Amino acid sequence: MASVLPREGDDVLEQGPLGGSPVTPAEPHTTVTPRLPADAPMPRPRPVSGVSGGGVRNVAGAASTGVCVALLLFGRLAPFSGLIGFVIIAYLVFVATYAVMVSLSDDAEMVRDRVMTVVLFTAAGMMALALIFVVTYTLWAGRKALVHLNFFTQDLSRAGPLAPLTTGGVKHALIGTLWMIGLALLISVPLGLVAAVYLNEVGGRFARFIRTLVEAMTALPSIVAGLFIFATWILILHKEKSALAAALAISVMILPIIIRAADVVLRLVPNNLREASAALGAPQWRTVWHVVLPTARSGLATAVILGTARGIGETAPVILTAGYTAALNTNPTRGPMVSLPLAAFELVRSGIPGVQARGFAAAAFLMILVLALFVLARAIGGRGPGNLSKRQARRIREASTRDANRIIASYGSTEKAGGT
Repeated sequence: MASVLPREGDDVLEQGPLGGSPVTPAEPHTTVTPRLPADAPMPRPRPVSGVSGGGVRNVAGAASTGVCVALLLFGRLAPFSGLIGFVIIAYLVFVATYAVMVSLSDDAEMVRDRVMTVVLFTAAGMMALALIFVVTYTLWAGRKALVHLNFFTQDLSRAGPLAPLTTGGVKHALIGTLWMIGLALLISVPLGLVAAVYLNEVGGRFARFIRTLVEAMTALPSIVAGLFIFATWILILHKEKSALAAALAISVMILPIIIRAADVVLRLVPNNLREASAALGAPQWRTVWHVVLPTARSGLATAVILGTARGIGETAPVILTAGYTAALNTNPTRGPMVSLPLAAFELVRSGIPGVQARGFAAAAFLMILVLALFVLARAIGGRGPGNLSKRQARRIREASTRDANRIIASYGSTEKAGGT
């Protein structure tokens, strides 16, 4: 809230009740600001972090200083060697020099702000470089196998270790991945959504226990989930390795992710929507079904996609519960079945260049699929609950217009019947 500071020449001031700062005669509940001398400088606003000419020059000068000091230490003054040590020394000198250069014109708070900004930008840049390197290397290593159509239409039952890339593919792994993640979603999505609705709409002591259990399961290692299904489904119940067993293990992994993501989304639904539904006489289950879930529909879809992206890349549970095969198996309840992560793992570690190319191609395809799922989740979940897109708003306006016309027509016919 903006306020006007009184200067000399303003109205006569009165002394405060306890001998404190003088105050102007004011009405009750009004804001009074302390008096400042006429020649007092106005407080300078604190600059906001951003890119400026001086900031760019400071960063460039500090970076050149760090590189030069590292070159002197590693080439002239000290018996240092190694690229990693060179980068560490250059970066530390860069940060220290940049802090000194900023302190020449700004206060200590601004120095800390600028230094932490540089550190955070550095961390983000390193993560981006690592991601770019992994994506580029995987695509380059698998480029020779990805360009062949048979890579997606054939399995490896007739492709030997020295077979050319025009023979064999990962069709069996694609089918196995679809079976495993499909069955896992059939198990996890209903349970996850029901659990999230229970945690938000019902609550209670048992809900706190469920939330604690879900948070603990989020940090569960994937190999533990695989061992649990292996011990119960295969050893105790004497079932064979299959896609169903792998789906059970994957569902154990993605269930807490779906519950937590859906729980957060349902919390964002405004309470006035629930209150309005209750005021109209709707029971709780109808409020949840017709108000809460449709409002959080985009966020719930994002939760399911995030769980799918997590489960589609699991390897340890699959290798324990589904086994490995080079042939196509379309029966999810009998016989071993392989997934794309497991196929990539087994092919890459073979040591044969042609087989390794197929493994990197499988890893590249899996990586593209997972990235596409995350982009889809971002696109669907970009809007919060209640924030409608233009198409959704237009559809609601059209439905409201139809309802209004129907009510008006019904009211007119009722009046006409009453008049006759």
